[in-house]
Parts: sequence; C-alpha cells; structure tokens
Amino acid sequence: MKHIHPLYYFFFLLFPLAGKAQDDTTRYRRDSVHFHWKEMAAQHYPSDHKGVYPSWGGDGPLLSFGSIKYDGDHVRNIPRFTFFFNVGTNFNYDINKNFGVFTGLNLRNIGLITKDNDSLKLKRRLYTLGIPIGLKVGDVRHGSIFFFAGGEYDLALNYKEKQFIDGDKRHKFSQWFSDRTPLLLPSVFAGIRVHPGIGLKVQYFLTDFFNKDFHETVDGLKTYPYAQTQSKMFFVTLSYDFGKVDYGDEFKDEHARHHHHRRSFQGANY
Repeated sequence: MKHIHPLYYFFFLLFPLAGKAQDDTTRYRRDSVHFHWKEMAAQHYPSDHKGVYPSWGGDGPLLSFGSIKYDGDHVRNIPRFTFFFNVGTNFNYDINKNFGVFTGLNLRNIGLITKDNDSLKLKRRLYTLGIPIGLKVGDVRHGSIFFFAGGEYDLALNYKEKQFIDGDKRHKFSQWFSDRTPLLLPSVFAGIRVHPGIGLKVQYFLTDFFNKDFHETVDGLKTYPYAQTQSKMFFVTLSYDFGKVDYGDEFKDEHARHHHHRRSFQGANY
C-alpha cells in the first residue's frame, strides 16, 4: 500500500552555552522531568471530583509475551521489554464511592520477537492508538486500593520489522497502516491500583498479531506469509493509571517558572 510519511514528535534540542545560565537551565530541566515523572508514578489521587474528571492513563514499563505457531509448530518467542512511548489519559466517572467507569486514549508500543532458528531473529514493533472502556471497583473515592477491568480497541498505526542474522542487523522496514497486521486489535485487560499510585495490569489481545490475509508477490508468485501462522500476544505492565491530572494551577505555575528561567537565561547572555 502507499506509504504515508510519518510525523515525528518529541524532539528536543539542547545547546550547551557558557556561564551560570547553562547550569540553571540544565538544573531546571532535570528537576522538571523528575517532577513530571513523579506526578505520573506517585501522584495524589484525584480528590473532591464531581462528574467526569481526567486522570493519567497509558502504560509504564511494558513486557510483552507471545504464543507463535507456524503450520502447527511452536516458534520460539523472546519476551519484549519497552518503555517508550506508552502514554495516555483516562476520563473517569464515579457512580458512588465503590464503583466507577472510565474511558480514555492510549498511545502504545507493542510487538513480538521471534527466533525461528539459531541464526535468524525477527523483531516486530507496532504503535497503536487505543480507546479503553472499563470498570473500577473498590475505594474509587480515595484511591487506597481498587481493581479495574475492561476492554479496548487499538488502531494499528506504524509497523516496523528488523531482521537479524547471527546477531547482525541485515534488513529493516517501516510502514504506516500496514496490511501485515489487522487494522483494529481488540483486547481485554484487568489490573489493580494501590496508594500512592502503583498499578499492575495484564492485557490480552483477542486477535492474531499478524493478518492472515496479507499477501505479497515474491519472484512473480503471490504468497500469504502469515496464512498458517497463529500469533497471540499479551503484556504485563507497571502502570501509573488514575493519578491526578491538574490542567489548571499546576500548569500555570510551571509556565511561570519556565518564563522566569528563560528571562534569566537571556539576561545572562546579553
């Protein structure tokens, strides 16, 4: 299919400059990154919420496992660990102090690593955009401990494959909205969250990772490389779901601190 050129995000350029301003700016950025990760991983639970309210979503460190069979024979699967980019936001509604519902939007990095034989290893990575719908049961008012479960539909965005022979990378390619995987991947999940923001979640995909109807032409012949392949996948993640998100004063204060440091930086270089 026709390639869609990707849009690249999250590029930050840091230019080293002399003097005190550089030290202040570096220290500020380091403290800011530490602050935001702490907010996601161990933030206070949202309090005094009414109606629909936002919270952190997405996944943290993610460990994927697969069950791969080709023509009925097992293919060795290597667990795949990833950290970037797994981010998201939840939108919650608590019916009472012990029961709530939520949905959201999650960007996720999933994939499989297979070793067909002693020399050949294949790494497949897929970025998806998912919409979960779930339930929360437990202390949803104060967040001391509760369980959550639900289902999710992921839209497959970008597929990448790397081929290694005897440990050397020989071939790689990337495709947006590739036909090698299903466009939509349904899944179910369940997890637990405890104070002050530690969560554990297991998620299982209901369809095969590979699209069995995918075909390509090799040496003039139409082939279906995944027609005889069964490819199930699930992952376990340490999540920071449901931590407090404050789109008001917190970000105003952060903007004020950034403006102050920027003025100090400019003044030191005049």
